[in-house]
Amino acid sequence: MTNLAIYPRATEKAYAQSQNNVYVFNVPLDSNKKEIAASVEAQFEVKVTNVKTLVQTGKSIRFNRGKNKFPGTTTRKDNKKAYVTLATGDSIKVFAEPETEEKK
Repeated sequence: MTNLAIYPRATEKAYAQSQNNVYVFNVPLDSNKKEIAASVEAQFEVKVTNVKTLVQTGKSIRFNRGKNKFPGTTTRKDNKKAYVTLATGDSIKVFAEPETEEKK
């Protein structure tokens, strides 16, 4: 088994999903649901019940190369997201508040 390079997305939508025990991860494009579930279970020591994936196609971006020159276009990279549902009672501390020390 290979470990995938997955990392949680830190967005407002991902935070709202985490309140419902669904966590959002960025995953490699060539990974499948079984590999994602196994990697999350191994990395965070939780039980995965469901995995949904989607591929976001890269946006086409226009840019200008200066005055009187032909504007060029480029495309951002595609990326893949995985929505991972955990078993009841399990959680991942993605959005945990940092511990602050009280000074006296």
